[in-house]
Amino acid sequence: MLCSREIFRFLVRKDVRKILKRKDSDAGEKGKALEDLRASLFNKFYSVDGAKHQRICGPVAALTFNFMVAIGIIFINKWVLKNIGFQFPVFLTFIHYAVSWALMAILNSFSLLPASPPSKSTPFSLFTLGIVMSLSTGLSNVSLKYNSVGFYQMAKIAVTPSIVLAEFIWYNKRVTFSKVIALTVVSIGVAIATVTDLQFSLFGACVAMAWIIPSAINKILWSNLQQQENWTALSLMWKTTPITLLFLVSMIPFLDPPGVLAFHWSFHSTSAILLSAFLGFLLQWSGALALGATSAISHVVLGQFKTCVLLLGSYYLFGSNPGTTSICGAFIAIGGMSLFTYLNLNAKKQPVPPKASSSLPKSKLGEGNEENRHGFGTDSV
Repeated sequence: MLCSREIFRFLVRKDVRKILKRKDSDAGEKGKALEDLRASLFNKFYSVDGAKHQRICGPVAALTFNFMVAIGIIFINKWVLKNIGFQFPVFLTFIHYAVSWALMAILNSFSLLPASPPSKSTPFSLFTLGIVMSLSTGLSNVSLKYNSVGFYQMAKIAVTPSIVLAEFIWYNKRVTFSKVIALTVVSIGVAIATVTDLQFSLFGACVAMAWIIPSAINKILWSNLQQQENWTALSLMWKTTPITLLFLVSMIPFLDPPGVLAFHWSFHSTSAILLSAFLGFLLQWSGALALGATSAISHVVLGQFKTCVLLLGSYYLFGSNPGTTSICGAFIAIGGMSLFTYLNLNAKKQPVPPKASSSLPKSKLGEGNEENRHGFGTDSV
């Protein structure tokens, strides 16, 4: 849709209309004009400025995309770990990122990946993001293997205050009192909804606690690099995935049980694992889009909403009985999420004070520059 709008705006410009309406019989000049058009379109969509326009994704679309993919990968991963018998969570994470990198390499070979923005502060940030991505995703899958879903969600509640504290220390971001109340209601609701399923081991509890800090830093860096330094989701994934793969390899001997080489790679099991890996690529991409369009806290709230929807959906659709306490907790959490969403939308609707305008009249030169600013042309006077 964005591509179509940009092409239409390009074609209706005065200078382009003149080229298209020319009746010059010189085929060489016509060919040169078409070549200029093609080069201009390519520069628009592959340049850093074009990548900045591609990064714009509506919060509703990004969050919905991430929500649907997250629901799907939960069932696929459960099928792989339980029915297929692939009991190697960190190596499964490694396969996810390896397939993601291979898909992005194909896109890059066709010049479909957006250009990386020039920045002096990103090398260390990219390296840090690659490390925390491997820790966050790897430890998350290990926690799900050794703990119940309820304990996993209880540990996930601690990510929210960790993000609030970290953003206040690093970026001096403050959360309003009304949003603090909404986030507190969400956390209490999720705690009540999952309190009946608190099964864990000592090792699993340690892994869950170690996962909290990397998960918070991971979400903050994804959101900040996209919103402050104009990275797109795919270009950031392309730069950080090799670092993530390297650290996942170093984690496999310590967190996975032995025997991965002896696993029976049949067509059935391989297909299931590759399907899980493809959904993993979509999950990483949709999560990056959601973090770029919203914030780290909003992404955490979305994850807790997913838990409540799964709990209530299992109750209404499949007849499972989590208990009255869990159902009431899910409704309390959804109420807190609704309040948090309302506060975010209300804050965006507040009018921005207009900038002081100059009293000098606009010149013809200024009008021409304004036309170039809104079109595709890069000419300057």
